[in-house]
Amino acid sequence: MCGRYTLTVDAAVLAELFDLDPLTDLAPRYNIAPTQTAPIVRSTRGEREWAEARWGLIPPWSKDASIGSRLINARAETAAEKPSFRVAFASRRCLVPADGFYEWVKTPGGKQPHHIRFADRRPFAFAGLWEAWNDPEGDTVESYTILTTTPNALVAPLHTRMPVVLEPGRYDDWLQPAPLSRALTDELLVPYPGDGLEAVPVSTAVNSATAVLGPECLEPVGVQGTLDF
Repeated sequence: MCGRYTLTVDAAVLAELFDLDPLTDLAPRYNIAPTQTAPIVRSTRGEREWAEARWGLIPPWSKDASIGSRLINARAETAAEKPSFRVAFASRRCLVPADGFYEWVKTPGGKQPHHIRFADRRPFAFAGLWEAWNDPEGDTVESYTILTTTPNALVAPLHTRMPVVLEPGRYDDWLQPAPLSRALTDELLVPYPGDGLEAVPVSTAVNSATAVLGPECLEPVGVQGTLDF
């Protein structure tokens, strides 16, 4: 599962990763939560573009937007067949920029958040799907979900799922307009091997999705460093 993530890097760094012009209004985000709006990268007529979308996919047939809060993640193994995701999986795939994500582990003192990221703090992209939904007033709401897979060795002690992290060299494969072959899907939607990643215990301030949104969410607690399991 991926229920919170971060995007704190400079706009120029992010633009270089996705080969796009920098976002002009990008502010550091330390606690991106479901139903909030965040940037995604998608392909339109063969060209990459930025878009702002709501986290939590709202299928076009939905009666209201509330379903989105339950569709923040899609299982990579079944998304192509699920009614909520199959149309988007076939033709509306996207990249979700991030530079870390949170997972929690139960401890005697309560649930301890960990920030999973590259040790050099470089940004990356989750594999995502996006949709457009028309609300009762006729306004269009664009939304997205993050694909998840089985965890790598680093994440496994924290959770049974992890978001799909794509290598930059595979971005075009994921964004192509044509449906993906099963062979390509199996290549792309796999656990990131964990090289260069670290899981850092951080402040429980991140547990609040609305009250605490600043850098204090990433304040380390205990011992930093790459976990060795």
